[in-house]
Amino acid sequence: MKRVRIILFITLCASVVTVSAAQLSNNTLEKSIDGRVVTMDEFIKLATENDTEFESILIDKLPLQYRKDLNLPARDIVLEVKAQYDLYLSQDKEEPETTVSLTKLFPYSGTELTTGYKSVPSFTSSVNSSEFTFNISQPIAENAFGRATRLRDKIIGVEIDVIKHQVVEAYEDYLATVMVAYFNWYEAFENLKIGESSYEENLKLMDNIKERQKSSIALPIDVNKINLQVLAKKETLIGLQEKYQNALNFIKKTIRYSADEEIVPQKPIIYEDLEISFDSDFENFKNKSRTYDILKLLEDKSTFEVDKNADDLLPSINLLIGYEVDGDDHEIRDEDNLIFAGISMEWPFSDQLEHAEYETSKISLNKQKLTTSNTHYKLYTDIKNLFQIINREEALGKIAEEKIGLARFVLDDETENYSFGKVTINDYIQAVNVLDSNRFNEVLHEVQNQKFIIEWLRITDRLIDKKWDMVDE
Repeated sequence: MKRVRIILFITLCASVVTVSAAQLSNNTLEKSIDGRVVTMDEFIKLATENDTEFESILIDKLPLQYRKDLNLPARDIVLEVKAQYDLYLSQDKEEPETTVSLTKLFPYSGTELTTGYKSVPSFTSSVNSSEFTFNISQPIAENAFGRATRLRDKIIGVEIDVIKHQVVEAYEDYLATVMVAYFNWYEAFENLKIGESSYEENLKLMDNIKERQKSSIALPIDVNKINLQVLAKKETLIGLQEKYQNALNFIKKTIRYSADEEIVPQKPIIYEDLEISFDSDFENFKNKSRTYDILKLLEDKSTFEVDKNADDLLPSINLLIGYEVDGDDHEIRDEDNLIFAGISMEWPFSDQLEHAEYETSKISLNKQKLTTSNTHYKLYTDIKNLFQIINREEALGKIAEEKIGLARFVLDDETENYSFGKVTINDYIQAVNVLDSNRFNEVLHEVQNQKFIIEWLRITDRLIDKKWDMVDE
């Protein structure tokens, strides 16, 4: 009869431990952190609306509208007025002297128009002499018909396009950082649930072992070992709580969240159906990406710089055409009319500075072509490696999922074996830890795979699309 009671008691204990193990292997925790669910879509929308880092990046585009005005010759009409009184002491006479001129430059043709009026008192006569002039100046060598200005305009246009691309690149880089932060938050959230579940179930197991010790079924060493197991799970839980709070703090900062209600993430599913093919994706990247557009623009800029510096080596030669009227008094009476044409030339024979700039620009062009080639091969290698990493994480995630299933079976068997004294508490604790480790690994590889997909889209200039694009190009 006594033997039957012992068997029944052991069977009862086995059932209790088996139930505990079944609860421990459950992948979800109903008693997890509660709060308002913030999806990835909502998070991105709130971040782009509220995070001033995005605004700080986009504001760099605003000065671009003034860049040409700041760096090209002005097209304004320039009015110059000079008025003075001339006092002739020997004649006790004072007369006004007036000069007025208007100048207009047409930068894209290089043509400069100047018209002027001048009235000057005479030392020997009581009548002022007056003059009206109209001049046209047209460069025909350096900056011939505005060629240098047009090249400068192209250079500035390229610089503007490059900066616009760089603003979008910076926006995309920060968006990637923000999206990765959401995955970090989700990973910390899932790990915290696993840690809480493991800690609580190990507490239950410790209570069960203590009850068994009171009945002289479990040994004191078993109690000590399970106590150590519980303390280890508590240490892990404290670290997981800190990581979660750090991730949550960044999320709240990003969306400027100040409400009292807690927020929790939802499993992101935005890229689950995305198909990645290295060959086709890289070919599209070469043909359509901002990165390759920037490389081409930089080569174009270097080419324009060479042409502009070659133009600067030419002498400054201007065709001059003018009309002049001289006469008396302000009304220009008794006028003399004159039409003239000529050439003005300025030619520094050594031209050391311009020649050095020209040779330097040719070197810069060759260097830019080498940079483009080197960048191409580097990008090819980086993207190829990233493609392999994504495939690796996907495979490791599937393996972790399989290992969790096997670890559950092992834990169930070890639970039963320990209940009947077939294995030691060490075997049972190892089975528990193996399951926990694989649960953590499954979350890790799942999240890592999504992070690398974000990096794939970022590096191939595809992260910003119609769904996320807040950049007004």
